[in-house]
Amino acid sequence: MTSKAESSLRLRPWCGDLFDCGHWNRAALSFYVGGVCTGSPSYRMISQGSSAAKRAFDLGLTLVAMPIALPLMALVALWVRLDSPGPALFRQERVGRGGRLFRIHKFRTMRVHQAGSAPQVTAAGDARITRAGYWLRRTKLDELPQLIDVFKGDMSLVGPRPEVPSYMAMYPEQARQQILSIRPGITDRAAIEFRHEEQLLAASNDPEKTYVQEVMPVKQRYYLDYVENHSVSGDLRIIFDTLRKVLNL
Repeated sequence: MTSKAESSLRLRPWCGDLFDCGHWNRAALSFYVGGVCTGSPSYRMISQGSSAAKRAFDLGLTLVAMPIALPLMALVALWVRLDSPGPALFRQERVGRGGRLFRIHKFRTMRVHQAGSAPQVTAAGDARITRAGYWLRRTKLDELPQLIDVFKGDMSLVGPRPEVPSYMAMYPEQARQQILSIRPGITDRAAIEFRHEEQLLAASNDPEKTYVQEVMPVKQRYYLDYVENHSVSGDLRIIFDTLRKVLNL
């Protein structure tokens, strides 16, 4: 018997809020993996014109945002340094377009002697997180320095979130090639839907296993759909939706 909730999921391109009313909707998640996005869509190759237009869009918005973002970044950097010993920025190797490795910029949210420790996923309430880091992760301001990566050309404003090499290697080869055909982004639909990911992982006895087996397959579908259907107008909607969710509007 198909439930009303499952029937509604069939009609939507996305799963809606996978984290609902403070509880992870595991039924919706498994239904999404098993029903909503089955099949093998044919993914288009990214033309040079499309790539150039996306790059121009990224640079234009980044240059507009920088005068506002830089003073805020300076204040946050000072707060991070005063809150706990160590640098303001955290650098980590991620996989970029074409499989090229780059070092992402983020505000440091963990104690220095523990920031590089395994596991590479973080659950809510993780003892490694600093006081400033808790607020930065909750508001997503720890991602703000990635405007530097966008300016450098390593990232885009919108696109699949960049994974560490060990996790990217777990994706099926065809999916990996498609995801890495464009620059990774600061935000995307998966980032919006999984904005409460740390709470999900905190409820698991094995956060890394939950991330690999339950979260990554759903993110993969979002990433592949973005590669297939992205546009400037779609990117603007994603940026607007990200700001709306972060600001709770």
